[in-house]
Amino acid sequence: MEIQKLYDLDDIEFEDIAIGLVRLAKNIPDHEFFYHVNQNNSDLKFSRKKDLIFNGAYFDYYFPRFEAYHKFTKTCFTFISNKSSESKQKKPQTELFSEEENIKFLLNNQVEVQYILHSSEQFHDFSVILLPENLVFPIQDYTLSSDEELYQIIQYYE
Repeated sequence: MEIQKLYDLDDIEFEDIAIGLVRLAKNIPDHEFFYHVNQNNSDLKFSRKKDLIFNGAYFDYYFPRFEAYHKFTKTCFTFISNKSSESKQKKPQTELFSEEENIKFLLNNQVEVQYILHSSEQFHDFSVILLPENLVFPIQDYTLSSDEELYQIIQYYE
């Protein structure tokens, strides 16, 4: 008896993910930024969660994550640092022109972005988060397609 396939992974279309890019007006530590964010939001309190870990060939990279749950909209918001806070070398680099360094950005083409903002909702509304005006530029909408590396990472940690 032949087993019938219910679906083929090649035929499944993955939907794009909408994220927000957060740029700070001045360079401040994470804890100071989220102190100001939490002061501005009575119904959102961001706290540090377990770091997002990216495994490279020579290094393991750690990216700080901060989450809060908005009870009224029933939405979980996650800030992920775009730049790794630390890296642990797994093995020595033996290649002369290896592209892997001890610092990694989740969005290589957006190195001026400090945080990636993600929502648990498909149609995000980042306007419920009151960001400190003097510390942050307006949130830039950005779409991740399913073939991007960050897309897979966000799906895994969601």
